[in-house]
Amino acid sequence: MVVKKLVVLDYGSGNLRSAERALARVGAEVTVTADFDAALDCDGLVVPGVGAFEACMSGLKGVRGEQIIGRRLAGGRPVLGICVGMQILFARGVEHGVETEGCGEWPGTVERLEAPVLPHMGWNTVKTPEGSVLFAGIDPATRFYFVHSYGVREWELRPGDGFAEPVVTWAEHGVPFVAAAENGPLMATQFHPEKSGDAGAALLENWLGTVE
Repeated sequence: MVVKKLVVLDYGSGNLRSAERALARVGAEVTVTADFDAALDCDGLVVPGVGAFEACMSGLKGVRGEQIIGRRLAGGRPVLGICVGMQILFARGVEHGVETEGCGEWPGTVERLEAPVLPHMGWNTVKTPEGSVLFAGIDPATRFYFVHSYGVREWELRPGDGFAEPVVTWAEHGVPFVAAAENGPLMATQFHPEKSGDAGAALLENWLGTVE
C-alpha cells in the first residue's frame, strides 16, 4: 500500500497536533510545517484554522500560504481546509465591520451567523447532496463537531466557473450555512473532523482516497 504524504500547514493558527493525529490515524504520513516547498510538493495539503478571519489571513500570508494553495490548485493538487481554514478560501470575511480579503478560491463572504446563541459550539447534523466523496458511506444522521460564530450563508460559485459543479453540504444554526464544499481538488469543512471521532475519521479517510 502506498502511504500518502500530507502536510498540515503551520501558519500560527489551528489545531495542528489534533489534525496531525487524526490524519495519521487513517494511515497518512503527516508533517506539520510552514516550509513552502514541502507544502507545495506533498501529496495532500491540509489548512486548519481557528480564531479570527483577519488574523488567520495575516498568518497565512506570512508563510506565503495563499500562494501555496493557489499553485497547488492550478496543478490539480489536493487541498483540504478546516474551520477558519475553510473560511479563508472565500473572497472575503467581515468581522465587527472590518472586511478582510481572503484567498479568493471561491467567491462569497464569511459573515456572522444570525442565531440566538453564538458561538455555534457542539454537535450538529449536515445535509449532503448526492455525489459527495467526503461523506460517502457516512450515515446522514451523523453529527459533526462545530465551533464557530461565522460562516458562509450563500454559495456563489456557479457551474461553469471552473471545475465541475461543486458539491455543497449545508448545516443550520439559526440560519443555513455551508458546512462543507467539494470542488475538484479543493475541499473543505466548517466543522472539525479531527474532533468528530469516528465520523471525522471516516471523512478524512474518504478525503485521503482522493489524494494521489
